[in-house]
Amino acid sequence: MKRVALLLLTNIAVMVVLSIICSMLGIDRYLTTQGLNLGSLLMMAAVFGFGGALISLFLSKLMAKHTMGLHMIDPRAPRNETEAWLQQTVERLARDANIGLPEVGIYDGAPNAFATGARRDAALVAVSTGLLAGMNRSEVEAVLGHEIAHVANGDMVTLTLIQGVVNTFVFFLARVIGFAVDNMLNKNDRNHTPGAGYTITVIVMQIVLGFLASAVVAWFSRQREYRADAGSATYLGKTQPMIDALRRLGGLNTQPLPESMQAAGITGGKLSTLFASHPPIEARIAALEKLG
Repeated sequence: MKRVALLLLTNIAVMVVLSIICSMLGIDRYLTTQGLNLGSLLMMAAVFGFGGALISLFLSKLMAKHTMGLHMIDPRAPRNETEAWLQQTVERLARDANIGLPEVGIYDGAPNAFATGARRDAALVAVSTGLLAGMNRSEVEAVLGHEIAHVANGDMVTLTLIQGVVNTFVFFLARVIGFAVDNMLNKNDRNHTPGAGYTITVIVMQIVLGFLASAVVAWFSRQREYRADAGSATYLGKTQPMIDALRRLGGLNTQPLPESMQAAGITGGKLSTLFASHPPIEARIAALEKLG
């Protein structure tokens, strides 16, 4: 679940910073001095919208390492037999998926796992100590297959492009609303230039609209989870290990990942269905059972 949440939180932060920079550089003032230039605004929104999403994507692996306190496995010198097995399993799954070898990490926490990174051939896969303690190796292998499938399917890039489109409209609409509010507050001053009312409204609306728009990204994320489950079954040649892993996760005390990482994990959080990055475990098991 960590993958998408990391992208969403970093993205909103980046977009707010970009908005402040726009105000400081006078870009917003330029766009609204003679009335709102919608064409120029939309073009700027696309540049900043996709720029914010891409920055979030390229920061995702670094953010994961620092926020989760990952211990990275040295592929040449694993510290113990468990690390050696994890490294070998990820290597084999990566070959089956025809992707470059991801970095492999372990972090302390409740049962979960995630994958992240901007490129298929330079990704990061990590599992928690809780997952390793609560599952047998067949189930852990299925979870690793799920995360490798995310990488092979290019899910981070796909969600980044979707986020870029969403950002563009959030950036655009926040400024249209800010312009309207500012005009209402200063309707008797024809020579007025955008001031504090415009800036505050833009920042508030960008946060609010960004939160609402995350529901769109979450919906796409849920669809990618079904594909990753199926991908794991394909790599292992059977569906039962992934089904067993999901059932085990359903019975374990799986605490949600930090908000900055929720979209990249194997389990979902306790969010409402609209904003959940993962489908219910029961629905995922039913989909796997249909695959036979």
